[in-house]
Amino acid sequence: MLNVTFDTVLINGSVGTGKTTTAERLGGELERCGIPGAVIDVDWLRRSWPAPPGDPFGTALALENMQAIASNFRRAGARVIVVATVVESLEELSRASGALASRRLLHVRLTTTPDAAISRLTRRHADDKVILHWHLQRHAGLAGILDRAGFTDELRIDTTEKQAIEVGREILTTIVE
Repeated sequence: MLNVTFDTVLINGSVGTGKTTTAERLGGELERCGIPGAVIDVDWLRRSWPAPPGDPFGTALALENMQAIASNFRRAGARVIVVATVVESLEELSRASGALASRRLLHVRLTTTPDAAISRLTRRHADDKVILHWHLQRHAGLAGILDRAGFTDELRIDTTEKQAIEVGREILTTIVE
């Protein structure tokens, strides 16, 4: 069995950069290599309503759910947990790492051009103009927040001209010896 150098891969980026699709593709590559693992899409861990007061994105609930699910996955034998989420600061990254009980986390930051994000988001949300408008507005603002967050230890990948499988394989080469 191949040796993995990270026990957690946290895939971060603005909306429309390919976080969830890349996480799924990376999970498939890990499985193909025979490396036990799991994929967590944090959006599903925060999906409840109404949002708690003072926590519009359900961050606290997502962290609690991540902790429980990561513990179960690790107990079941996962050597690598791949997580698709948005963390906007070094503090949030540290809290996510703690919730995931990570001993060695690779922070992957996906980026894309505004035009590519618009194209992806338009395809994804074509049936709901309100949701599409929100995501289009959120992309630029969130990209700026992430640019200013001060992340220093990250693998940064521009997904503009890459398919998710290519991005997943690029991450795989970073985490497997």
